[in-house]
Amino acid sequence: MKTGEIIDYLDRQFKPEYQEDYDNAGFLIGDAESNYTGALITLDVTPDTIDEAIDKGLSLIVSHHPLIFKGLKRITNNDATSRMVSKLIKNNISVYAAHTNLDNLDWGVNGILANKIGLTDCHILRPSQASIPDIGAGMVGFLPQPMPIYDFLSLVKARLGIPILRTSHSHIQTFTHSHIQPSVLTVAICGGAGSFLIGDAKRAGADIFLTGDLKYHDFQQADDEMIIADIGHYESEQFSKEIFYSVISEKFSNFACQISEKSGSYINYI
Repeated sequence: MKTGEIIDYLDRQFKPEYQEDYDNAGFLIGDAESNYTGALITLDVTPDTIDEAIDKGLSLIVSHHPLIFKGLKRITNNDATSRMVSKLIKNNISVYAAHTNLDNLDWGVNGILANKIGLTDCHILRPSQASIPDIGAGMVGFLPQPMPIYDFLSLVKARLGIPILRTSHSHIQTFTHSHIQPSVLTVAICGGAGSFLIGDAKRAGADIFLTGDLKYHDFQQADDEMIIADIGHYESEQFSKEIFYSVISEKFSNFACQISEKSGSYINYI
């Protein structure tokens, strides 16, 4: 089978036309006429995942984050991205990325995150267009029943494998001082960096907003109206690997499709 055949299939599934204007998702590196031998699934293309694809004889790397994001003006050995691009081309390995288009699909990054947390009756937090309500940024849903905030945060940590998370302080202080623990029912989420959706989460009546990459003053926007929690960029997007694996394996079951053993967060907790 030719690489172009699986690329066409991935485009039909992940719909690059739904990516944000600043993004660079889709078929990034490779020859559509080259032979396809299998796919390695990862969140990021790194030197380790490239070596892994070479060692396993896999001709395609499918990632969430695009290796080529900003324009490359030259390809030399003077920067990490150029070195990776050169190595991929030399070893005839193609690269495909589904980034903000996968964020914006209701069954994508936020859909699977909502499922892992146990949310029901979910819908897009900020639809891209009123006429297409299942495409857009973030998601909001409900727990089956109200849950004490500490219990919910413990559940999130366990299901996402997070050793520590950061939250806005007001509701937590209230519990610490009064021993009356507030409860959570309506949950807004955004995989990756979602501070731009804090206002949307408030307007949706969320009791808590879960996202990553929050800055110090982002937490100030909680303003006693809801809890804001930083669950980590990688941690909130890690399940995109399961989406890629499922979509590819369902169609191309006769070809190797493996989730990378060397794909992990750039951040360590100590």
